[in-house]
Amino acid sequence: MEMFVVTLSAALAVGLSAIATGWAQSRIGSAGAATIAEKPEMTSTIIIMLAIPETMVILGFVVAVLIILRGG
Repeated sequence: MEMFVVTLSAALAVGLSAIATGWAQSRIGSAGAATIAEKPEMTSTIIIMLAIPETMVILGFVVAVLIILRGG
């Protein structure tokens, strides 16, 4: 039972952060497309803003690894 809880916790750490990242990028992407249509010089800024939410998934993965190493 304990291994099930550890595995579930690690899966939630990665899964929920991935869902949050996807949601954030969908919002940023649609606003970014409209911004680029009006101001093409903002392209590099929009690309950077799209990359920032990826850190949530990376941190979720790190937390999942820590959970597995401590609980396993």
